[in-house]
Formats: sequence, structure tokens, C-alpha cells
Amino acid sequence: MSDAHLSQIAFDSLNLPASLKRGIAELGYTRCTPIQAQTLPEALAGRDIAGQAQTGTGKTAAFLVALFNRLLIEAPSPKRPRNAPRAIVIAPTRELAVQIHSDALGIGKYTELKLAIVFGGVDYEKQRRILEEGVDVLIGTPGRIIDYFKQHVFDLRHIQVAVMDEADRMFDLGFIKDIRFILRRLPDPTLRLNMMFSATLSYRVLELAYEHMNNPLLIRIEPDKMTVDLVRQILYFPSSEEKMPLLVGLLRRIDARRTMVFVNTRRVAELLERTLTANGFVAQALSGDVPQTKRLKMMRDFHNGDVAVLIATDVASRGLHIPDVSHVFNYDLPNDCEDYVHRIGRTARAGADGDAISFGCEEYAIGLPDIERYLGHQIPRASIEAQDLAPVIPPPAAEWRERAPRHPSSRGGGRPGAPRPGGGRGGSGGGKPSQTGRRQGQGSGSRSGGGGRSGSKPSR
Repeated sequence: MSDAHLSQIAFDSLNLPASLKRGIAELGYTRCTPIQAQTLPEALAGRDIAGQAQTGTGKTAAFLVALFNRLLIEAPSPKRPRNAPRAIVIAPTRELAVQIHSDALGIGKYTELKLAIVFGGVDYEKQRRILEEGVDVLIGTPGRIIDYFKQHVFDLRHIQVAVMDEADRMFDLGFIKDIRFILRRLPDPTLRLNMMFSATLSYRVLELAYEHMNNPLLIRIEPDKMTVDLVRQILYFPSSEEKMPLLVGLLRRIDARRTMVFVNTRRVAELLERTLTANGFVAQALSGDVPQTKRLKMMRDFHNGDVAVLIATDVASRGLHIPDVSHVFNYDLPNDCEDYVHRIGRTARAGADGDAISFGCEEYAIGLPDIERYLGHQIPRASIEAQDLAPVIPPPAAEWRERAPRHPSSRGGGRPGAPRPGGGRGGSGGGKPSQTGRRQGQGSGSRSGGGGRSGSKPSR
């Protein structure tokens, strides 16, 4: 984070154990971010915190520092069994859990506290064995935590710190019953330190806070809408068949190196991955259906710069800290105005700036008025010039035939060997660009991107 966006409170000035200060210093953290400056003094004094803050503002480090401090200064119960964690951190998605675990390994490097992460999709028996051997800090998604708990793999009666991250997302993904199941099996709220962070402190989030926390202090760090101030936004109105040529043309113009492209459905994500790959981009699609081992490798490759374009459904629009994302594309405008802010918040993180480019196509432009009302201003418009529309090479026909679903009723229904990779109904414009006069609401009438939001739900 740039110095202009840091507070005057230094980590050295906080009363922290030496082993914890050493890990913080090694990561290069010197001064607190605003959310850290307001929450840490209170949490270190034992006060419960309900904080409103976005990813990229330092909230993960805020609750991890308070968590490690509590475990280091307060001895565990002498009756604590080996398989009883001392702290639990609950995250709504696998990606966020992985990010929290990664940050915890760095901050707690010299504390000698044992960490474990559990989430669905991979390493079931390996995760189970680690828990059985005993850990101090358990980080995970609700479903997998409950799975192991019901099998008596670990004991929740000796928790000293409980953290809920992205609490509003827990509601969105239908995890709230799971969260309450876990929280009701912890020690009384007065016997533990409780921290909750959310993008918005809505009534339902505050109800959860007051039900399962000990008179939490409410701390708000700038409302959700303010996070877009450093993002240069621009909006094009392509017809359906212009979307793909426009995307390819703009990606070439910006020389895409670390770019995210958001879509509303898995089908369109897969289409973009195949088409962009055929046109010379190193692109991969991230959605809820991608196997976990592949997801983790995909995120590492994008972090490392080996993947230039990451295509994502809304499963990846929140809870991910990916540094140095220069451009975000809304290939499909989201149906939820809050998702627009979360998506473009993948760039312009930690005080930097960035670019967000959106397509108001025939399918999804209907949601634009709600988005702009939420933002409080109109997104700047841009006209599509002829040079913006690049020729698009369709994916190899063999790949399309291989991936196409086969149904007995479809035999003989079309011309063999004539797949339609780019155009036609349900496609996203992989064919020839239309004439530049056909713009902004004058498309062919075919629908792009498929209907509705992705039903993909992160694995529990």
C-alpha cells in the first residue's frame, strides 16, 4: 500500500510479542493501514470487532495479528485435548481460505503455532490426519469444517479466538446455517475473542454479530462504493457479435499481462478461454466447477504472471488478493450492482490505480441503471471504432466437437463437421465483426453469454 494510504501508527509501537513482530517486519509491514489502525488497538485489548472493510485494505493482517497475539499471551486450557484448535477462521470460499492461510504462514512464521487449512475438493484424508494430530489455528470453509467436526476429528470447546471473514458473502452463498452451527458449538462469546469482517455491515450481518459476539465494536472503513474512486472506468455498447472482436482488440491494445475478465456463466467462461487461446493469449477460465487442484495451480500461475488473462465467474470476484492486476473487463455486466464494485475492485488495490472496462451488451445492459444508481454516477461512455474490432480466429473445430455434449436426440440434427465456435445463437461473437454502424442496441438480436447468473457455488 502506498504511503499516502497508510496511517501514522507503526507496528513497532503496538504491544506485540517479539516473535510476532519479527514475522510482521520480515513481510515489510511498517505502518498500519486504516482498518488495522482502528481495529488492532481494540482487539489487542480484548474487545470484539465487527469491521466493514474490503479485500485489499489489510483486514486479513488485522485479524491475524490480533489472533496470534491472543494465543501467545493467553495460555491454553490445561484440559485441552490434542485435537482441539485454539482459534478458528471461517471463510466463504476456497480461494479466500487459501489466501488467509498463506498470509498466516508469513505473519506467524516465528510464533511456533501450528496452522491447518481445510476446504473441499482435495486432500480429504491428508487434511483429516493433520487435524487429528492437533493444530492451534484452523482455517477453512464451513462445509468441510462441519464435515470433520461431525466425525469428531476435532473439538471446538477450547476455541480462544473466532474469526468470520466476508460475513455478507456467507449469506449470499447460503452458508449462514452452517456458520450458526459452528458458532453455537464454541465456548461462550465472553470466553473468546471474536472478530467479524464484511464488505457491508447490513442488518443481517449485524444480527449475526450481536447474536454470537460479545458486544462488538463496530468499525467502518469507507463504504463499498468509495473503493472505485481509483479505478478508471469506461463503458462500451457492443452488439452481440461485436463482443468477442472488441475484447480481443482491446486486450491486444493494452498488451494484456495480468488481466481479469468477468462473465456471468461457466459456459461463456469456457468459450472465452478457448477463443482467447486460439488467438494467442495465455488465458484460463476459473469457475466453481474447476477441480480444486487445477484452481490452485491456476491462481499460482496468474500470481506468477504465467497466465496473462484470468476469466472468472463471480465465484472469484471477492475474497481474492491478486496484486498488480492492471485491467478488469466486465465482458458481461453483472446482475447485482454490488458485484460490479467487487469485480472492478480486483484492480486499483492497496492505493494503486487501475482500469475497468465494461461491455453493455444486449443481454445485460438492462442492469446498467441499477449499477450507476449504486455508484452514484454515470460510467463514462466510449464509442467503438473500427480499429477496436480485431479479427477473431475461432477455436479448433476438433476441440469443439470433443467438448460438445452428446445427446442421442441430437444425432443427424445438423451438418457434420460444421461446428459454430464464434457466431450464432448463444455464442459470443467469435465470427466477423459487424459493421461499425451497428452499435449500441442495434445488434442481430442473438443473445450473448447465456442467461442468468452462474449457479456455481464454491465447494464447502
